[in-house]
Amino acid sequence: MAKALGVLLLPIFISASLVTPALAASVEEFYKGKTIQFIVGGSAGGGYDTYTRLIARYFAQYVPGKPSTVVQNMPGAAMLIAANYVFNSAPRDGTVIGHWSGPLILQQLMGNPAVQFEGRKFGWLGMPTSDSLICITTDRSGIKTAEDWRKAKTRVKLGAIGPGTSGTDDTKLLAAATDFPLQLVEGYKGTADIRIAAEQGELDGTCAFGWQSAKVTWANALQARQVHVVLQTMLEPHPELKGVPLALDYAKTEEGKKLLRIASEVYGKQRLYSLPPQVPEQRVRTLQKAFIDTLKDPQLLAEAEKTKLEIDPVDGPGIEKMVNGLYEIEPAIVNRVKQLLQSK
Repeated sequence: MAKALGVLLLPIFISASLVTPALAASVEEFYKGKTIQFIVGGSAGGGYDTYTRLIARYFAQYVPGKPSTVVQNMPGAAMLIAANYVFNSAPRDGTVIGHWSGPLILQQLMGNPAVQFEGRKFGWLGMPTSDSLICITTDRSGIKTAEDWRKAKTRVKLGAIGPGTSGTDDTKLLAAATDFPLQLVEGYKGTADIRIAAEQGELDGTCAFGWQSAKVTWANALQARQVHVVLQTMLEPHPELKGVPLALDYAKTEEGKKLLRIASEVYGKQRLYSLPPQVPEQRVRTLQKAFIDTLKDPQLLAEAEKTKLEIDPVDGPGIEKMVNGLYEIEPAIVNRVKQLLQSK
């Protein structure tokens, strides 16, 4: 009986052992001669662009078939143009990867009609690092510390891209939770444009940057002390920002602290890399592995260290869990956040 059972099961074991190599071969065959396009929601020279161009230089060697890669910037509408394109118009075959602001998913939860996607239907590759969000001001503004800002007689003009990005949403939650006088100036295409506007005196500063990208894209101005990091809007301080206070220390009420906690959780995890819906599962898994392998590449890590880009990756399943968790936030909290973020 046992011998007969073994004979019956043998074809099953043989066929199962052939599945993985066959699928791998089909993935390699698909990507051979193809080009993978990275769609970046931010403008050239910004943090989203900088990370993506670094990743794109190493990514193809970890994808079976070794396709070529190209980066296309698609800024506009606070990165919604890019996110909506990836979800609705991009080929669903694994040749397009989107990089846009993850907090746009919160905008979908709040019913923003401009958001034309469902966050749980994307395929997620991961993110290169979390963000330690900061507020940064120019020297010419006269605001060099959080106390200077808190005591300012006029509102500090802060640049932002628009709803669904940290520069807008995090700043509005900060304003609701604290006494910092501020004026939000929206409509910039990317953080590079915000940086240029601040350097030219059009703005006093911004809360649109994570320290991970600010220390790279604003390195010269920081070194020359032409700009100052005055506040950290995360729950935990970054080890490189000793002496820079947390926004949480300035919260007026318990509700304010809760708002800042939401801001920290949602807007600290914004550099998400996504695939359109319905990409074949084997290609999703292949690209997820390639993404993490890329971020472990010794040459990439050496280049990142040289340019001061932080690499502390989260994998695709980790991002999927985080995104699904956003859909489980209590409706009352979502409504309160919606009320604040939709205020002018």
